[in-house]
Amino acid sequence: MAGTWLAAGALAPTRAAAGPDTEVASSFDTGPDADGFDLHVWLDYEFRLRTSHVMREDVGAGADPTGAIPVIDDLEYQSSQHRLVPRLELGIFHDLALTAALPIVVLDARSLELASGVDRGTSSTIESGLLPTSGFDSDDPATGFPDASDPMIFRGVDRSGLDQLHLGVVWAPMNQQRDSTKPVWKLGAELRLAIGAPAKFDAADPEAETGVGSGVHEVRLYTTMAKKVGWAEPYVQLWWQAPIKAKQASLFQDPGFGAKSTGKQQQAGTRFGFEAIGVDKGDAAQRVSLDLSAKLVGHFEGRGYSELWEVFALAGDTERGGPLVLDESPTTAGLQAMSHPGITNIENYFEVGGRVALRADLGPMVHIAALAELTRETRHSISFTDAGTDLPTCDDGVTTDCEDSGNDVVNQGTEEVNPLHVPLTDLVGHRYLVDSAINVVVGVQARVLF
Repeated sequence: MAGTWLAAGALAPTRAAAGPDTEVASSFDTGPDADGFDLHVWLDYEFRLRTSHVMREDVGAGADPTGAIPVIDDLEYQSSQHRLVPRLELGIFHDLALTAALPIVVLDARSLELASGVDRGTSSTIESGLLPTSGFDSDDPATGFPDASDPMIFRGVDRSGLDQLHLGVVWAPMNQQRDSTKPVWKLGAELRLAIGAPAKFDAADPEAETGVGSGVHEVRLYTTMAKKVGWAEPYVQLWWQAPIKAKQASLFQDPGFGAKSTGKQQQAGTRFGFEAIGVDKGDAAQRVSLDLSAKLVGHFEGRGYSELWEVFALAGDTERGGPLVLDESPTTAGLQAMSHPGITNIENYFEVGGRVALRADLGPMVHIAALAELTRETRHSISFTDAGTDLPTCDDGVTTDCEDSGNDVVNQGTEEVNPLHVPLTDLVGHRYLVDSAINVVVGVQARVLF
């Protein structure tokens, strides 16, 4: 009996200091050090800053028809966001846990300024009528920015609230705390339920729409692997996230006809790095470490909120009769006016960067960290909506379930037309692009392990 008890104790997880990638919430473990269940409580604070350079294709007079599409400077974008993220991880069986998180946007603010060398008389956005000469100020919609020397040309309303509730499950097929020869390997799945008000734009009353959500339910699958080896703890993470369904109030709706790629962008990424352990008092479960990692994220073509989404919504407001007002039914004679949602199709792009974090375990229960992350994105188009879909046709001109006639064009006035396409911003030579996009995140984390 004593031998059996010792064997069980040797297999039971211990409270040795560990990084977040090697901690496993578990329950119903046996042995002298085992507790009834594990509950991990997290509270993160993040400040996010984004800056980017907004440019536009320009095929004006004198452009070389055989050369690259000319691109001109136009706007500078900046946004900032304060966010709190409470999270829970509850062990429900051996190395199996349920997870929950509720990101809370405390404040989200965005603005646009004229790029260096650009004034209100030369801005492509103003020239096309997407913004009035005085710009638009959500704090004073009627006046905007009357001082012509002021580079500020657009200020969005301050936003706050909820986007999604994250509910998931995570399982560790391997656990280093049970078998020191193995790494900690986790497999997780998360359902991200849209519960907050979708972000929309109201030009007449900006304060009426201050939501921060997308209104889209998503799924996220991920795996992590980490192993403590001497003074280091290397790790790798892989994940994929995709939309499942848009709520009725969401801007991510399929208008039918020739529209395609109407869903929210999918993403996939990896993070890999290691914790360099400077202090490790194993018996007291106290540790100080420096966490260094690299990050690579692929953002796939789909619809999304870009730097100009509020400007597009302003220019496509049916109440204002702007140049981006859409035709809801391209097969009906005349204009069936529909407001532009603001969101657009965004081209594929990569996000690359790194993170540094200082972590401290103050004992078996309390862990804290401070982190800073910097990423940069590749150049990509943010007004990338296709003109439509070339549908198969037949000799009778009515039936569509037959061989393609070789037309290879989107015929106006037919169901091939994409109602979301606007030649003024989506046609090659008129598209908007984002370059030199930089994302900075600084934050603190606190974890309590019960």
